Amino acid sequence: MELVKPETVICKNTVASMQAGIIYGYIGQVDYIVSKMKKEIQAKGDEEPVVIATGGLANLIAQDSTTIDKVEPFLTLDGLRIIYQKNKE
Repeated sequence: MELVKPETVICKNTVASMQAGIIYGYIGQVDYIVSKMKKEIQAKGDEEPVVIATGGLANLIAQDSTTIDKVEPFLTLDGLRIIYQKNKE
């Protein structure tokens, strides 16, 4: 099954319904956890963090997320490259 986001949450076939459950469910999980984390961070007096989504499907999630501020699809790979270069020296 290809991971694509259906236009609606309520779908008319099994595959689209499974896609909607996976994609929209994941968006809900991310938003809930990130909002709780932001509240805890701000309760300590710290400023609100910038939330960066990374990975191949980050754009798919970020489009409908209310908590993701920026998408950097290659952030992890960029970090690994930097570590490699520093250790190579």
